[in-house]
Amino acid sequence: MSRTEVKKPSIQDYTREELSTLIKPAFRAKQVYSWLYHKYVTSFNEMKNLPQALKDELTETYRIEPLKIVRKEGSSDGSIKYLFELQDGNTVEAVLLLMKKEQYHEDGTLKHQEKYTVCISCQVGCKVGCAFCLTAKSGFIANLTAGEIVEQIRMIKRDNNIDANRRLNIVYMGMGEPLDNLEAVAQSSRIFSDPDGMAIASHRQTISTSGLSTKITKLGQLELGVNLAISLHAVDDALRETLMPINKAYNIQSIIDAVKAFPVNDRKRVMFEYLVIKDVNDDIGAAKKLLSLLDGIKSKVNLIYFNPYGGTAFKRPEEKDMIAFQEYLTKRGLHCTIRESKGLDISAACGQLRDNELEEK
Repeated sequence: MSRTEVKKPSIQDYTREELSTLIKPAFRAKQVYSWLYHKYVTSFNEMKNLPQALKDELTETYRIEPLKIVRKEGSSDGSIKYLFELQDGNTVEAVLLLMKKEQYHEDGTLKHQEKYTVCISCQVGCKVGCAFCLTAKSGFIANLTAGEIVEQIRMIKRDNNIDANRRLNIVYMGMGEPLDNLEAVAQSSRIFSDPDGMAIASHRQTISTSGLSTKITKLGQLELGVNLAISLHAVDDALRETLMPINKAYNIQSIIDAVKAFPVNDRKRVMFEYLVIKDVNDDIGAAKKLLSLLDGIKSKVNLIYFNPYGGTAFKRPEEKDMIAFQEYLTKRGLHCTIRESKGLDISAACGQLRDNELEEK
């Protein structure tokens, strides 16, 4: 089945406000939202407080499961990588990251619950074509709908028995370029943040972009209240064009200009993601240029270890070089962290689980 042959839209494509204009009486929309995002039902017939005629109408008009889990890998660190299959047979990845384990007081009472971050995809493949990214191998295939983006979170919460009241963080940093599918990404963000649904506030959502500067401006104009992360990875245009060909259309200065104009809450910072590759961009000279580049921007730098995969010539950097890079920036007042690597004992690289599945087929 091709995407054009998928006739019925997903119920998860709609905000609660939109459903209230489509479902009558309007209060039924809130009930539907509760069944979808609080109880994680898989069919309209499970919505017990809806009249049978409405259940039949919804079943006839909408799909409720646009994805299915075809593969998952669990890591010893608690992270789980998922491969989802769409209605048309294409696949995308998402990752549940356990950021902090459950802890108890000495008397056995709960100190704090687990803390999760979920990394989700917004496209099948990607147009950006970064040299270090496994997803780029397959090129661009399709944009996900808002419902297909939303369902990644809903299915992961259901699969792990994560209570509806439990908050988690969302990062649009899986397969695809979020700002290349801005309409669906923005719609999914609104659905996530609805207090009658998943109630994942906008400040818990981060949209990561490779730097489509004109789309960064459009994202800011939507006033979603989300966090912005820039996948920078290089501090001069020559290297960045080698790593990220999209830099020819959106150079570093255009990105910096767009970021400076982006609406940022007083308590927030713009995140700059910097994938560190051994002998490519891991020296102190690059750190110096990065410091200069971000001067005047309320920012935070996240250094990321490159995760090697089969067939790549790029290598994982040395720990000492990561620490030296970080210390150079922090000592000069730039907030900088090293992202803890997750899932190294499974298919950690973005697109790796999907690539493995395709190769086996």
